[in-house]
Parts: sequence; C-alpha cells; structure tokens
Amino acid sequence: MNEAVPKAAAVLAAAAATATPCPPIRDLFADGDLDAAYAVQRVNTERVLAAGHRLVGRKIGLTSPAVQRQLGVDRPDFGALFSDMALDHGGSIPAGRLLQPKVEAEIALVLGADLPGPECSVADVRAATAFLAPALEIVDSRIAGWDITIVDTVADNASSGLFVLGDTREALDAVEPAEVEMQLHRDGELVSQGTGRDCLGDPLNAAAWLATTLARRGEPLRAGDVVLTGALGPMVPAAPGDVFTARISGLGEVGIRFEGTGA
Repeated sequence: MNEAVPKAAAVLAAAAATATPCPPIRDLFADGDLDAAYAVQRVNTERVLAAGHRLVGRKIGLTSPAVQRQLGVDRPDFGALFSDMALDHGGSIPAGRLLQPKVEAEIALVLGADLPGPECSVADVRAATAFLAPALEIVDSRIAGWDITIVDTVADNASSGLFVLGDTREALDAVEPAEVEMQLHRDGELVSQGTGRDCLGDPLNAAAWLATTLARRGEPLRAGDVVLTGALGPMVPAAPGDVFTARISGLGEVGIRFEGTGA
C-alpha cells in the first residue's frame, strides 16, 4: 500500500471525529491518483464497519458535466452509504452533526436483485430495481472550505454526509427517471431545480456505471442496496434552522430540517 494512504485516511477520520475540517490531502499523492484516493476511502470504510455500522448502499457523485469540468474529470465517482447516515423524511439534523453541509435532490433506487456485473447495462439496472424513491443527499466535506479536487472528494467518501428517502415507493414502469422534474425549496423559496436528464442524461446511466465499476472492483451491488443516483440540480448550502423540501414529479416529496443552534 502507498504509505500516504493510511496517513490521509487518518487525517480525514480525525477531522470527522473532532468536527474540525482539515487541509486538502491531495498533495500527499501524485496528481489525479484516483486509485490511491479510493484506497483511502476503503481504509475509512473498513474503519466505519469495524465500529459496528452497516453498509446499506452507495452514492454516485460528479454526475453533472459542469461539475466534472470544474474538477477536471470525465467520469462520476462513488462513495459508501452507512446505516447511521439514513434519516427519516420530515426529520431533523442536530446542529453540529455535519461540518459544511449542502443539500441536493436525487432519485434513489432500491435494488431487489444483485447486480454482479462485470458489465451492467441500463436494462440490467431496470430488471434489478425494486422501486424508486425521492431522496435528499446532505453532502459534507471534511476538507476545510470545500477546497477539493477529485482526489480529495474521492478519498473523503465522495463528500458523503447523510441521506433521506421520501415515503413514496414507485416501480420503474410507473416513472421514467430521465423525464422527471425536480424543484428544491429552502424555507419555501425555490433554490435549485433540474430534470432527470441533468444526471448523466438519465439516472439509470449513472446506476449502470456504478454497478459496472463496483463489480469490476469485486464489490458488486446487492439486493436491498440503496443507490443515490446523483444530483438533479445544483447543491445548496445549508444553515441551522433551514428546512428543505424537494418535489420530484412522479415520485412526490422528501424533506428535512436542520435544527437551530439553540434547538
């Protein structure tokens, strides 16, 4: 193992444990060394699992062409979803639980069958999906000021934080993910919007990419896994007291509240 991998993993783990953002870790590695970045992510994934949490799915990031251009990449990335990251629709997030939260609205897939790959198509994803749900991903960065490159965000579990699934459960034959429209409101004000096509042309394209990528790594998606397919619109910073509600056509509503500092 690259000797910088455990060092970077320890820096990120300490930032999370102490609620103190850390400097970027990219300078520990060669430019654009994604293999090393995913190795860092894996070290901290194993750390979380050893602490008793369960892996419940995966998230896909960098599905927007604009964000890919910003970070100088031509592909998405992925991170792990753990049992302690799931929140109830309409629930709340205690002040101080996250460092630098931002919110984005997505379509979640929940799988009813394994996707072992190694080449997973959109048709395979359709066949394996049990249902869709509206979702909010609350992204976070352990890197101070969100000063990130692709290496930083991949190492930092793709800037994962928390996630919320709405109560709606829809079959794929009832909703076409590419055709949905999304509106995200903060305290009643429209702050982000987009469509299914803003996520790699179709959220199912993102899911197929993830399934193929994980299968090639020997970590295939399994029945029961939650897959957050990627943002349908720009992510929005969150502050104590904010209430976010997303409406996704055909899938309904999902919401979360950030507790105020005095809550």
